[in-house]
Amino acid sequence: MKKTSSIIMIAAIGAVLGSGCNKVLDKQDLGNFTPDQVFNDSTVAKLDIDYIYSQNQPGWFGNSGGTLGSSYAVISDEQAGDNAYVKGTVTNDLVTDIGTQATSGNYFKIRTINMFIQNMNAGTLDASVKKHFNGQAYFWRAYRYFELVKLYGGVPLVLTPLPAVGADAKAAANLPRNTTTETFNQIVKDLDSAVAYLPVWWGNNADYGRITSGAAQAFLGRVLLTWASPQFNPANDQSRWQAAYDANTAAVTTLSANGFGLYKKWDYTMWTTEGSAGGSTPRNPEAVWVTEYNTSSVSNDQNNESYDAACRPKYLSTSGGSNVPDWEMAAAFPMKDGKDTLTSGYAYSLKTFYKNRDPRFYETIAYNGCNWGLNGNSTYRLWTYFYPNTKSSPTKTASTESSASASGFYLRKGVDPSYTLASMQNAGTDWIEMRYAEVLLNQAEAAAEIGHLGQAQEAYANLIAIRKRAGIDPGTDGLYGLAAGMNHDQMISAILFERRIELAFEGKRYWDLRRRKLLESTLNGKMRNKMVVTLKDNKSYTDYLVSSRDAAANTNLDSVYINNFNISIQTADTYNLAVQSADYFFGIPLSSLQNNVNLQQNNTWGGPFDPLK
Repeated sequence: MKKTSSIIMIAAIGAVLGSGCNKVLDKQDLGNFTPDQVFNDSTVAKLDIDYIYSQNQPGWFGNSGGTLGSSYAVISDEQAGDNAYVKGTVTNDLVTDIGTQATSGNYFKIRTINMFIQNMNAGTLDASVKKHFNGQAYFWRAYRYFELVKLYGGVPLVLTPLPAVGADAKAAANLPRNTTTETFNQIVKDLDSAVAYLPVWWGNNADYGRITSGAAQAFLGRVLLTWASPQFNPANDQSRWQAAYDANTAAVTTLSANGFGLYKKWDYTMWTTEGSAGGSTPRNPEAVWVTEYNTSSVSNDQNNESYDAACRPKYLSTSGGSNVPDWEMAAAFPMKDGKDTLTSGYAYSLKTFYKNRDPRFYETIAYNGCNWGLNGNSTYRLWTYFYPNTKSSPTKTASTESSASASGFYLRKGVDPSYTLASMQNAGTDWIEMRYAEVLLNQAEAAAEIGHLGQAQEAYANLIAIRKRAGIDPGTDGLYGLAAGMNHDQMISAILFERRIELAFEGKRYWDLRRRKLLESTLNGKMRNKMVVTLKDNKSYTDYLVSSRDAAANTNLDSVYINNFNISIQTADTYNLAVQSADYFFGIPLSSLQNNVNLQQNNTWGGPFDPLK
């Protein structure tokens, strides 16, 4: 009983997020409450489940709080950045998510969840109320174990609170690793319980952000898609793909029947529209699973996100310029007819690389000269270029702005233009961990892998729906740029490509390449690049364009580029990328092996544990 009280005290003094409730951190002093009072009172129990949300909700880029954090862009082909993952210098001590501490990390969070479930079941609340509480806890336990199994394969499954202190506690905690199959089975079991126990919609707008049964089904679809993918399924067991298809189809059915679907347009409002339109109708049907943030500047209420400020130009934010797409990401976007630059009906030139692109390009990539209505100024134009500034050294350049983009681009996805220089420091734009578009793409991939005619047509239909919403031209064949009659490999490539564009910078690309075992073939032996825009040398060694550029661009941006700028694509990395094959299952850190003598190392890191079993 005392152990539960200590957890509740932690909940009182920790960052207790009300799971999105009123977008305010609801902090209460629960230190004087007994477990009986907490788990026999639904109002107080809510504070405890809210603490579990605060411990586990993913942040921007899908950051789950682990070693990889929000670095998914720079360990894939979305953004250049020096790191061990792409350099090929990962060691078994680098990824420490499995942990050794009893007071932090994944297993501490799992212990909190297990204690909540145990005490909730022992309480006197009505059975239906218990199910709503436990359904949320089961979801978060599944989420935490999924974050672990993606990294290492099977891990020790702890489903009840272990003793907290003493030699017996130490011995009880020395659990061997469960197999990867057992770990996935437990995740599925927890999510099945969440689906059964949770409502399709909470009804009360104050509960916006709580997990629904549809969100649990959608997450189950993601889990089973991963389990069926080549990383975990090298033998291509078709029963796994069938299970993934069934789960994602059930998620689409539940979500569609309860007001969810593709958001009406593809722009930043998809991220800023939240809450209920009344009753059980979501204002943003795209937002299946949401982490809410607020704009409070009061320390005990504050729960702001730093994403918005980091996306802005360096000269507009002290933390700006951190999120900068590389040239590969910018160039990946198709043309407006949905085809690549070689086969499109639209003419393409590097000189005017931004013309006639997939409309999602303009909502994701901020480029030199583009109109980007920042700081409430709808006519604001972004400039990030260099000019020759030294007569004796014509190749020496400077930027008119205090600092130019490191890649020639900025990330504008989800950036709220209404934020000012002051307000962006306390930005409250919500993170959408799972969008309805992802559910459609998950279903499409599983359908394509099954290979039956009906499911293959379903994959086409889902891709078309996403491209149609994006604003791509339908074409005379109504395929929105997709090739007709694609075989299995072509369809899988088309789906992965669509995921790259639709879900860019949403923390999905690295995991897609990882689960499909494409990290090496996509990255290795290559360098990521940047675009460098330089003012043509007129021998003035000044930025002769600065006073007229906005007016000229308002008239004809193409003319500004053609007449005034030189464009070059230059390497952003200093070495060829070299992802290690062993990284598909990271090694167990030495500190964890020493802390638990029953843990075994993965066989790809010299140990006996097979993460494929």
